[in-house]
Amino acid sequence: MIGDLKLTLSIEHLTGGYTQTPVIKDINFDVKNGELMGLIGLNGAGKSTTINHIIGLMQPMKGKILLDGVDLWQQPEEYKSKLAYIPEMPILYDELTLREHIELTIKAYEMNPTQAWKTANELLKTFRLDNKLDWFPANFSKGMRQKVMIVCAFMTNAELFIVDEPFLGLDPLAIDDLLNVINEKKRSGASILMSTHVLDTAEKYCDRFALLNEGKLKAVGTLNDFQIKYQAPQQSLNDIYLAIAKCDRHE
Repeated sequence: MIGDLKLTLSIEHLTGGYTQTPVIKDINFDVKNGELMGLIGLNGAGKSTTINHIIGLMQPMKGKILLDGVDLWQQPEEYKSKLAYIPEMPILYDELTLREHIELTIKAYEMNPTQAWKTANELLKTFRLDNKLDWFPANFSKGMRQKVMIVCAFMTNAELFIVDEPFLGLDPLAIDDLLNVINEKKRSGASILMSTHVLDTAEKYCDRFALLNEGKLKAVGTLNDFQIKYQAPQQSLNDIYLAIAKCDRHE
């Protein structure tokens, strides 16, 4: 049962933003070992700001972020060695080939090259990139660039994988491949935090959800938890979220 699993990521009273005015306000949730947590909300809800704090790109105004008990700001190197991140927009080095991106990942995570390349080759084959090792990013479409980011992240032995809006640049086959890879990582005990506003897909694959709206965490739990909390039996995740968002807008 998910409730019996150990915590990997713990977010405690997180408040932060880009100016003195907070974008996210007193957020509390966790992600457990072997769990896919959906961080969901409409555009502007605060998902990307939350992720930027979790990966250390932004410093909180208030609150604490722990990964397997390691504090981001007290032990940043150890903390960051435990996570892998796939951004919404792929970020690649123009002067490096796909092969060199993989080699850089191996060095950055201090992985065993033989084992790392075995895992990388399996992922390259899955995402149909195995014959493109000597290609440069300029040769890749946006979807292919996204697949490179996926391979470089999931070839690692990270404890937490953060995936930001993964479905936007991928075709249906690649989305299915990604979801299969995520399930494999879950079975191995890793944790995944996935930000998305594609709620129909999130409902099908996520174990739990953290619902953000206007920078506030409205609820954390399973779909059944939300149906009970909001007295909405049989309602979809999409319907429940839209009702929350419309209610907030008219308050």
